[in-house]
Amino acid sequence: MADHQEAHVTLPSEPVSVAAARRYVDRVLTEWGLAVGTEFADSIRLIVSELATNAVQHTFGQSPTFTVELRLEREENLHLGVRDSHPRRPRRLPAAVQQDNGRGMVIIRSLAKECGGRLTVTPTADGGKTVWIELPWSIPVQN
Repeated sequence: MADHQEAHVTLPSEPVSVAAARRYVDRVLTEWGLAVGTEFADSIRLIVSELATNAVQHTFGQSPTFTVELRLEREENLHLGVRDSHPRRPRRLPAAVQQDNGRGMVIIRSLAKECGGRLTVTPTADGGKTVWIELPWSIPVQN
């Protein structure tokens, strides 16, 4: 196997794209050997759903698309990123606002930590950002 594998898809910033992002990630990770229905697969599915939802809901029309990026390095680390062109970094909302929403980043951080991973945010050349989740990968990669 090569030192890494990569895959990405760009989708319109519309609510229907959240499910499309989830299906895309499921398909790629299945091709890379991750069994559907495992706790790890379910955690990744929820993480990508939350990240894609944030890219759709919190860019206020300033990012017409978002990109889901997957990179598997040396069969050791999975990097899952969602990139949009809105400059504002994700943040927790005040407790009063969190009644119906605002818990996405808390959920994402918690799931990443449970899986032994971490969350980072990096700026992009176009002034936007990519929210990255890095997770350890212990599944033999399918060729």
